[in-house]
Amino acid sequence: MSHGCVHGMQNPPPMPSTPLLSIADGVATLTLNRPAHRNRLEDADLHTLLEHMARVDADQTVRVLVFTANTQGQPRPVFSSGYHIGGFDGAAHDPQLFEKVPDALAALRPVTICALNGSVYGGATDLVLACDLRIGLSGTELRMPATALGLHYYPSGLQRFVTRFGINGAKRAFLAARPFSAERLLHMDCLEELASGADEFERALRKLVGDVARLAPLAVQATKQSLDEISTGHSNLAAMRAREAMTAASADFAEGRRAFLDKRPPGFTGR
Repeated sequence: MSHGCVHGMQNPPPMPSTPLLSIADGVATLTLNRPAHRNRLEDADLHTLLEHMARVDADQTVRVLVFTANTQGQPRPVFSSGYHIGGFDGAAHDPQLFEKVPDALAALRPVTICALNGSVYGGATDLVLACDLRIGLSGTELRMPATALGLHYYPSGLQRFVTRFGINGAKRAFLAARPFSAERLLHMDCLEELASGADEFERALRKLVGDVARLAPLAVQATKQSLDEISTGHSNLAAMRAREAMTAASADFAEGRRAFLDKRPPGFTGR
């Protein structure tokens, strides 16, 4: 999912450094794109990410979003080094801008998969945790240094750490600021799979994307919303019953039953 240079050109045009979005065959790919700066996140990147996510959410053809990073040319792959620390000192700095991005990512309609193809630090760790599913690359690590910098993290980020890591893991992340290896994240069920190399990583990612994309999108998206509400303590029984009834009356459910009886793959349309 990385983006390379075009060979054979004497003066290739500079690549944009803000996050890239591509959409094809029901899959959106959102790529952090500052590899020379370890994919640090600047204010312009945050605004671009919010714009890209709004576009994805509005595109009903998108069933899956893959969130990844361009790590080309890095001696050691870094998915993101987090928010650019110089941004905290800017006169126009909005202290709540960053948290809007993982909150928006967590609330997206499609299923989100983080293709964690490098180490991740600081606020970018919350972007990883805001995704529904994650695939990791062996040799990478995750570290949250907020308290080492003297910062109390924002509430929704703390909640995601507790939800994904459990209270003990969240305390290790924030109260000791110790790194988590990819192997440890796998053991904690934070990763769906851990790949040992780039080829294996791409195969695992394609397999997971395909598995999700083949499911009934109406049921998947409704169930995702209910699960997220339960995990944050905001479940609404009436709303969940309404989603249950909606999917039970859907054309997708009728198609799923027919396909099961016919012993063939279903052709879901999201209706």
